[in-house]
Amino acid sequence: MVAGIWFRSNMDKVFIKDLLVRGIIGIRDWEREKPQDILINVTVFTDISQAAKTDDINHCIDYSALSKKLQSHAETAKRLTVEALANDLAEICLKENLVNKVIVKVEKPGAVRFAKSVGVEIERKRDDS
Repeated sequence: MVAGIWFRSNMDKVFIKDLLVRGIIGIRDWEREKPQDILINVTVFTDISQAAKTDDINHCIDYSALSKKLQSHAETAKRLTVEALANDLAEICLKENLVNKVIVKVEKPGAVRFAKSVGVEIERKRDDS
């Protein structure tokens, strides 16, 4: 532990940035025919003070395993809306024991002409699930 550093419970963040997956998403017939790019960003809120003090992986969010769960779901869910997919991904994150809150951003790059991307960002807490 470094002297003078204070840890605030539930204020720490672990993030997964720009997880690019391919899946079926959309309401139009052509969107249901073949997988398209889906960009996922997730920030989970947790207390990392125990992990920081002990340097023990058992007190950490396994972001590799979480990324694989998110990727697998996004690739196979075949949701109609990014809103529904974002909610699914938030629920997956909140099933992790150490996660208290999550912000999920789901984008469809190139879905709208002249826009780099479109999407939604949602925030969910353990109490909401």
